[in-house]
Amino acid sequence: MPLSQKDVAGIADYARIALTGDELQEMTAYMNEAVELLKPITEYDLDGVEPTFHPIGDLSNVMGGDVVDASVRALPIDVALKNAGSSEGRYFRVPSILGTEEGDR
Repeated sequence: MPLSQKDVAGIADYARIALTGDELQEMTAYMNEAVELLKPITEYDLDGVEPTFHPIGDLSNVMGGDVVDASVRALPIDVALKNAGSSEGRYFRVPSILGTEEGDR
């Protein structure tokens, strides 16, 4: 069932796109061509195939926890700051990029 100009006008309105009469006619033809290109997908035999909502299934979090294993990964602070141009306590000291007011470091 092809899209009507009324359908396309509704889609354009929903997307907050203003279309002139000529643009509406052109967009209707374009969208119907796009729908027609997808028609072969409807011909696949999908009996018994479960819907896939994500390509890697039920995996919900691929990020590791924010846990530091000091015996393996942590670099001692004094070693990390050894070649720093400037430091303050346990932090690198860098020039301010937000302003030059008194007190900026």
